[in-house]
Amino acid sequence: QVQLVESGGDLVQPGGSLRLSCAAAGFQLESYGIGWFRQAPGKDREGVACMPVLSDVSYYADSVKGRFTIYRDYIKNTIVLQMDSLKLEDTAVYYCKADPVVYGSDCLAAGGSPYATWGQGTQVTVSS
Repeated sequence: QVQLVESGGDLVQPGGSLRLSCAAAGFQLESYGIGWFRQAPGKDREGVACMPVLSDVSYYADSVKGRFTIYRDYIKNTIVLQMDSLKLEDTAVYYCKADPVVYGSDCLAAGGSPYATWGQGTQVTVSS
């Protein structure tokens, strides 16, 4: 069974850090484009960070540049999102996605190909 399972969401104070993980089962991430997306209440889902197929280049939304880092853990077959200097506006449900046919900065698009796999989401709440 092909699936992605996120973990790491939590309640954190402004300025704090969190690390989200997305474990893949049933397939190997190394040949997939990967990404993290988020959806806040009343807003559309938006791309946060991503890496396209067969590339180590990463793309970030302007709102998170310099604060978030995405990378693949090849050994654990996991997508990781390191989030630092968190802000109130980072509060959202975060989703990971793996897509075998996404290239370049298109990996930030909230849709994806018919072959994309999504995780179930993990809640990140930034609050004092």
